[in-house]
Amino acid sequence: MNKRPQYSKAFKALGVETPVLKALQAMEYETPSPIQAELIPHVLSGRDVLGQARTGTGKTASFGIPIVQQVDPQGRMQALILTPTRELAAQVLGEIRRLAKFTELHAVPVYGGTKIAAQIRDLGRKPHIAVGTPGRVMDMMQRNVLNLDDVRFIVLDEVDRMLDIGFREDIRRILGDIKHEHQTVFVSATLEGEVSRLAKRFMKDPVELNVSKDEITVTDIAQSYLVVEPQKKISTITKILKNEGPKLAIVFTRTKHGARKLAKQLHANGFTAKEIHGDLVQQKRERVMERFRKHHIPLLVATDLAARGIDVQGITHIINFDIPEDPEVYVHRIGRTARMGAKGIAISLVTPEQGPILTKIEMLINKEIQRYDLDGAADAEVDRSAPRKKKKKKTATPRRQDASPSGNASRAAQKKQGKVEDKRANAEEAPAAGDQSPQRPKRRPLFVKLPPRRPR
Repeated sequence: MNKRPQYSKAFKALGVETPVLKALQAMEYETPSPIQAELIPHVLSGRDVLGQARTGTGKTASFGIPIVQQVDPQGRMQALILTPTRELAAQVLGEIRRLAKFTELHAVPVYGGTKIAAQIRDLGRKPHIAVGTPGRVMDMMQRNVLNLDDVRFIVLDEVDRMLDIGFREDIRRILGDIKHEHQTVFVSATLEGEVSRLAKRFMKDPVELNVSKDEITVTDIAQSYLVVEPQKKISTITKILKNEGPKLAIVFTRTKHGARKLAKQLHANGFTAKEIHGDLVQQKRERVMERFRKHHIPLLVATDLAARGIDVQGITHIINFDIPEDPEVYVHRIGRTARMGAKGIAISLVTPEQGPILTKIEMLINKEIQRYDLDGAADAEVDRSAPRKKKKKKTATPRRQDASPSGNASRAAQKKQGKVEDKRANAEEAPAAGDQSPQRPKRRPLFVKLPPRRPR
């Protein structure tokens, strides 16, 4: 006698049906997170939802589960999900496809960095769900390739970030193009300001959910810092990686060039590391992220631009090779670890003059960051005092100068003449040998007169 499969009772209690429950079991989702428990029932009931949640709380599944369950496989495109970055769009698309594994739904990407002809071809195959960025979605709409006439669900994931990076007008045009009855979901880290005004304009009596605590929770992350001179950073991070042996880690740098250089040096030192930044073509970025997600690449070197889209389970370590000047960016970086109740480690390399930055971070998280214990790496001391103002150098009153080319030429001539006069003065003041005055050497003629050529 065959036993019936045991699906998650907690998700089933929220109204999730068998095809999605089967997918959740394959994804090893057993207990819904707070945002999932709050948001799923409201979306299933047909209400517009304005949800406030931090990254790493399972918010993608919170809107993905009810959308996958309610989209009709016999219809045309019925759901549009917008994200601020290509990286996040790719990860949301992957999550939606995993949730729809045991259905007949087809989800496609609509974001830059990939061949537009391939995306036009995919949109022509009547997909059910599209995941993309506002810029490429607007492009496809203007080409009459993307039609929103049958859209029943529209989701704006990390809408605050989309507004921050300049997608305000694109978002308004996309939302304004949907004239018929539909359901709208906003997920954001903050709900005030422009996000609130956008919700009042384009949402109908939304349910407001706030599952993010007012204080920044870092209790599950063991944070530490290490004081190191800039020229010793490479050797120091090599020691840290050998000492920690991280299973899955992200190393953050300030610049794209720094990410490329660090990944190359870590690879030369025997570590399996790949970089991800804005200059990589989309196909390569997706390949790197897919290998990192499958734990085939243990070390990922990333810039802050890529950080917004990284949502990978099982990250054990975050290393700030370059500590960010903005404390909020620091919190966002270390939030990549300790996901869904797990533990995590965050280590920051701090130069001696970056003490004030470290103090600002501690004030924001309301916690003292401990010093990392690594032999031979903590020789320097961090200066936590405020940076001193540079004294202005006293400058002489500028002389009036002629800006014309002739004026420049005359100044050069005067300078040259002054040098000649100085040499002459030095020669005149030099002590004479005996009673004889020094004789000036004869100058060689510039042109030598040659004798006339004899006629042949």
